[in-house]
Amino acid sequence: MATTVLITVVVMRFVLPLFIPRFPLPAIIACLVLDAADQTIFQAFTDDPLLGYQTYDKALDVYYLAVAYISAMRNWREPVAFEVARFLYLYRLVGVTLFELLEQRWIVFVFANTFEYFFIAYEAVRTRWNPFRLSARAVVSLAAFIWIFVKLPQEWWIHLAKLDFTEFMADHGYMWAVLGGVAVAAAVVGYIKRGSIPPADWPFTVSVDAHLPKLDDTITGHERFFSVILAEKVVLLSLISVIFAQILPDVRATNLGLALGVAALVVANAAISQWLRRRGRSWQGIFRLFVAMLAINLGIVFLDVLLTDGGGDTPATNTLFFMLLLSMLIALFDRFRATRREVEGIEIIRESLRRERADASR
Repeated sequence: MATTVLITVVVMRFVLPLFIPRFPLPAIIACLVLDAADQTIFQAFTDDPLLGYQTYDKALDVYYLAVAYISAMRNWREPVAFEVARFLYLYRLVGVTLFELLEQRWIVFVFANTFEYFFIAYEAVRTRWNPFRLSARAVVSLAAFIWIFVKLPQEWWIHLAKLDFTEFMADHGYMWAVLGGVAVAAAVVGYIKRGSIPPADWPFTVSVDAHLPKLDDTITGHERFFSVILAEKVVLLSLISVIFAQILPDVRATNLGLALGVAALVVANAAISQWLRRRGRSWQGIFRLFVAMLAINLGIVFLDVLLTDGGGDTPATNTLFFMLLLSMLIALFDRFRATRREVEGIEIIRESLRRERADASR
């Protein structure tokens, strides 16, 4: 029973994020709820002391947020919102990597997970309104508000103060009245300001494709090979692999060696994929692209085993897991990143803010 529960929860934490590209809001909330509940589930159904839970939890958080970030490449057509999301996710990814290597709790506080709540807020807007109605200032202000007034206090509470909500509320019963007062005040303000809410652009929907214009996501193989896109993919997948290496047993490579190995694999994968596409081998659909990426990556791994070990050994289970994880993320990245311009960058945010200030001053 305990093993079944453990496997079921872990499998769900890997599967649920795959619904984020199509149904971003309910899928990421489901991931968030399972993330919050899995430790309680493990404690209720198993006798495991969960000594490595913190690292396991951070790794799977990074995974489902990676899927959310990659889905934003395709789904978030407004460039300012996407660039803010890109910064917030990569900033958090660097922070989690440093935390796993240095094991200092203050790192998690400094590199707060603002991306997740920002993603939820943006997708909540999209359920009724066209997100293009949000100004650059509104988008940046939303991210700043979440970072300063939501995530920093939350990260301080969990990682620096090390407080437990249930125990804290039991020791300070008056806080229930405080929270009730805050909820009532928020409801009153919302009722008063209801007239300022703009009319909806479409009926409520959580399917992102319902109002998403179709874009050409064809990868021809004639795109520039060495680019910012390739660099981002290398950094993204290398750091994710280093984080997952902390929870996998019997990983023999050093963190630096693993990062360099993944970087080399990603570059080789991209080169082979581009070479095949230039010769007319392309794959329509995410699943077919994933299968193709997996076949290419497994081919690279088995070739490496053949050349280095004389063909007398097979890849380790950890290696096969990494190939499965990387192939899936590469397939998503390649398909969804193809819908965006190669060069966007933080300058888009500054230029949009300058333009809005200039318009306001006229």
